[in-house]
Order: sequence, then C-alpha cells, then structure tokens
Amino acid sequence: MKVQIKYKDKVLSDNIRIADTPVTRIIGLMFKKKISGADGLLLDPCNSIHTFFMRYSLDVVFLNKSNVVIKVIRNLKPWRMTFIYFKARKTLELPAGQLPLDIHEGDILEVKSV
Repeated sequence: MKVQIKYKDKVLSDNIRIADTPVTRIIGLMFKKKISGADGLLLDPCNSIHTFFMRYSLDVVFLNKSNVVIKVIRNLKPWRMTFIYFKARKTLELPAGQLPLDIHEGDILEVKSV
C-alpha cells in the first residue's frame, strides 16, 4: 500500500510505501542500497528507529496520531539510534536531503492513501 504526503498544499510525495505489519516494520530499509519502488517509508505504529545495517542517511519525521510533527531529524547517519518519542505514532523516513527545510515541529502533514 502507498500513501501521499502533503504539506501546506504541496505534495511531498505520492509514492510513500507504508510499513504497518510487524515484519515490514522490523525490516524497514535495512540492507537496501536505496528505497526501491518508493520515495520513502511510513512506519505505523513507530516511535523510535535505528539505522543499523543501513547504507545511506535518512531524514526522519515523527508524527502523532493526528499527523502533527513531533520531531524532525535530518541526515541521520547509518548505525545510529533515535530516542523514543512517546507522543509519536508514525515515522516517515526519506533519503537525506529530501525533506523540505520548512518542515518543523508542530506542523501538520496530510497523509492519505493513493
């Protein structure tokens, strides 16, 4: 399943893969040279990530259940971990540099099925 992510009436991507089963969330983007067949990954539920076994850096956005941005982490390098963000429900992972610079904590992203 894929979703579209919008911010301030701009489409960030209409090709975000969703990881909503235990297996797809555990595997995530590990061992992949790039995100294949999508622009990014939305993990749901997810309030913390790691980049072990990753081959590239990520821009990461933690969202609550209403899609309000809880935390933005830019350029998270491989072999790192994030804190647990207890208010977060979803995590958006994009290749580093793909997240617009004007997205900050408190902003709302629109997430809808495509």
